[in-house]
Amino acid sequence: MKDKIVRFGVSLEKDLLDIFDEQIKKQGYPTRSKAIADLMRKEIVHHKWRTGKQIAGAIVFIYNHHKRNIVDRIIDIQHDFSDLVVSTQHVHLSHDECLEIVVVKGKPENVENLANNIRSIKGVEHCTVAFTSTSRE
Repeated sequence: MKDKIVRFGVSLEKDLLDIFDEQIKKQGYPTRSKAIADLMRKEIVHHKWRTGKQIAGAIVFIYNHHKRNIVDRIIDIQHDFSDLVVSTQHVHLSHDECLEIVVVKGKPENVENLANNIRSIKGVEHCTVAFTSTSRE
C-alpha cells in the first residue's frame, strides 16, 4: 500500500533556498520534495537514536593487525555483544591494516557501548558508527 502524498507550503529566505537548490542539484536529487523527505527521514532516525528506539547499522573500523592480541580482543568484544552483532565482514586493506564492518541491530546505547569498546582497543586507528532506524519501535 502506497502512502498518500500530501502537498504543503513552506516559506524560506531566498538565499537559503538557493543554497539548498544548489546542494541538492550536486547530490543528484530529482526534486526538492525528495530532498526534503530525505532530510525529514534523517531527523526521524536521529530522534530514534536520541530516544532509544531500536536502530540498525554498522560499526566500521580500521586497525593494525600486527598489534599484539588485537584480533582476539576484537572477537572477544563482539562475542560479549552477540545480542547486537548480526554479521561481520573483514577486509585486508594493506599488509598492516584491516577494515572490519560489524553489522548491528539493537538499542542505540548498546550499539554505542559496543563501538566505544572497539574504539578503546590499542591498535584501532579509526572507528565510526553509521545507523538508520528499523520499523520496530
